[in-house]
Amino acid sequence: MKKLSLMIVALLLSAIVFAQPKSVTKFLGIPVDGSKAEMIQKLKDKGYTYNSKFDCLEGEFNGRDVQISVVTNNNKVYRIMVKDATSSSEGDIKIRFNTLCRQFEANEKYKSLCDYTLSEGENIAFEMAVHNKRYQAEYYQFNDADAVDGMWKYMELNPKASVEDAATAIVDEAIKHYAVWFMINQDRYDHRYRILMYYDNGYNQANGDDL
Repeated sequence: MKKLSLMIVALLLSAIVFAQPKSVTKFLGIPVDGSKAEMIQKLKDKGYTYNSKFDCLEGEFNGRDVQISVVTNNNKVYRIMVKDATSSSEGDIKIRFNTLCRQFEANEKYKSLCDYTLSEGENIAFEMAVHNKRYQAEYYQFNDADAVDGMWKYMELNPKASVEDAATAIVDEAIKHYAVWFMINQDRYDHRYRILMYYDNGYNQANGDDL
């Protein structure tokens, strides 16, 4: 609730920002949108190399060698998946997970509603094997101009709504459409670990229209 209250204050303080056209989640400054071929070319322009055998791009991201996959729905890109190229031990993956949490928390482009850092005593191997626990951290890219525009539109459509109601609705919208999240994945054969990171454009995801 404390984070939500601070977010409401931030929204009100940013009300002087003029509303901009609706944005989408970005990866390396590139909108997660358009065709797969266009996205692959834009990533190649960033210096990544396309591996046709595995249908992914390879290179360095945030200090690690990674494989980047472009995922589409109805020929539109809705997800960029970033996978560690090399696996890590349990101790190293815990450090990496917590480091990523701190990096996202310190980056003003992202917001979250929880603290996802793992405690020193967390037994990842045991929890995943015995309790099928999923280690995941969720953030979302937050555009102040879009948020303010959306908040006022919400209040116009819902005259009796409070500022808190409007802010909550905008946060829900951001989580749904601008999600950036990562998780710990255990390799099936050697039982070592990798980070899988996802940049999602919720506007392009399947919503049941094809059912």
